[in-house]
Amino acid sequence: MSRRALLELVAALAAAAIVLLVAALVPWLRFVLTIAIAKGIAVLGILLLLRAGQVSFGHALYVALAAYAAAFAAPRMPEALLLLPLGALVSGAVGLVVGLFVVRYREIFFGMLNLALSMVFYSVLEKFYALTHGTDGIRLPAIRYVGTALGPEEAGWATLAVAILLALGFGAFVRVYLLSPMGEALSAMKTRETRLEFMGIPARRVLLAAYVLSAVMAGCGGVIIAMTTRHVTPALAYWTASGELVFIAILGGAGSVFGPFLGAFGYELTRTYAAALVADAWQMILGIVLLGVILFAPGGLWGMGRSALRRRPAGEGAA
Repeated sequence: MSRRALLELVAALAAAAIVLLVAALVPWLRFVLTIAIAKGIAVLGILLLLRAGQVSFGHALYVALAAYAAAFAAPRMPEALLLLPLGALVSGAVGLVVGLFVVRYREIFFGMLNLALSMVFYSVLEKFYALTHGTDGIRLPAIRYVGTALGPEEAGWATLAVAILLALGFGAFVRVYLLSPMGEALSAMKTRETRLEFMGIPARRVLLAAYVLSAVMAGCGGVIIAMTTRHVTPALAYWTASGELVFIAILGGAGSVFGPFLGAFGYELTRTYAAALVADAWQMILGIVLLGVILFAPGGLWGMGRSALRRRPAGEGAA
């Protein structure tokens, strides 16, 4: 293992320990942190697409798909370790079918097609009341962990632990993937896709693989959200939910696998405190934060932190 990889591993484990410590010291934040990690996992998938220069404005489709799959299956199969792979499988399968179509397009067409499909699914969820209960949503029963029924407090901790483990696993996977030939091909697509084709590497297949992986990660995030809130509604597939994921990606920065989680924590904490302090204007505060990041820190929170670490104190080395 290289020194850089070892440092990143230590940083990831330290971040996980900090999250657990904060959740223990401020119990009401446990819910917020779990939701943030779930969204960070979903944004990891968007990070893959950003590496290819593509942005999906409809990835909430896969979050909602997996959440509803968990909601439908939970009454008969209330086991977290079964609901997670089920949600990932459903989102991945639909992502493969949709991906075969959308990877033919690039840039704004790619993004808007994803948005259109997400809104179609939102309409289905809202109109088919007999099946989905419309805007009332579906309530999940108590979820078991390894066959054990837990109380609300213990279940909250178990869900947070599962979310952290998934975040560590997917973070390591995405890091390795981006350094692999497939990841390098994604970077090449962003600059010179034609050259990639001349080398005999089918760009559509490269993008399709990343798209399916992003759908799987969004699906896992959706199941965690469903298990945490124990209530799913069509709002999970609405265009604003997809906008949140893009917002988080920009806020955190696409330069590292840490970016999506930094963005998710920043977004959820800002929204929580802004809604509590200025209930009628929290969207404006989020907009100002995003505008500030775009203007003064285009690398996102990760870029800001990296620059701060690299910047030497004034006068250092002036001997």
